[in-house]
Amino acid sequence: MFVSEAIAARRSVRGFLPNPVDPELLHAIVTKAARAATGGNLQPWHVDLMTGAPLAALKQTIAAKLLRGETEEPAYDIYPRDLVAPYRDRRFAVGEALYAELGIPRADTAARRSWFARNFQFFGAPAALFCSIDRRMGPPQWADLGMYLQTVMLLAVEAGLATCAQECWAMYPETVGAAIGLPGERMLFCGMAIGLEDTADPANAVRAARAPTMEWLTVHD
Repeated sequence: MFVSEAIAARRSVRGFLPNPVDPELLHAIVTKAARAATGGNLQPWHVDLMTGAPLAALKQTIAAKLLRGETEEPAYDIYPRDLVAPYRDRRFAVGEALYAELGIPRADTAARRSWFARNFQFFGAPAALFCSIDRRMGPPQWADLGMYLQTVMLLAVEAGLATCAQECWAMYPETVGAAIGLPGERMLFCGMAIGLEDTADPANAVRAARAPTMEWLTVHD
């Protein structure tokens, strides 16, 4: 597979088959991804892989918390608090496209809330990872995390797997931290669902649009 093919194929999958993923394959993917670019060779990422009983226990714990309406102090602001156009519009558009495929109208807030809770079940994926970083690191090192995670996702495509990077897990840093033994000096950045795509799930019919180059590209020649 060419890199360009993997980039074109990669997308956020929100419906997975329960089929287990070979642990050796998972280990190989996260290990190879460590060749991602990193400023000053700091390699600031820390990765926790979860499958089997530990993952099932975390899913059960978070489901109970959601049912009780328990919240935690997020690790950081996932989106700017005053999100402006065009960023706000892009986020709104992909959300509406997803709920349209699911047949959930905007007025049905209960159904939308219920479906959003699937995030915290990793959309049924049999494997997941959490990425964390030393709290002393800054925005340049956060960029390194993005490059590492993108590399994981492209390698997963090459291996025939699907992924969904999930910053929503930063909303429950205490619960995740307890599950993975996160030390106090590290901050939870995100989770990622990994597995085989359920092609019959309507959520997977959505493919987010990308802005035309005229909106973000300036060529100086």
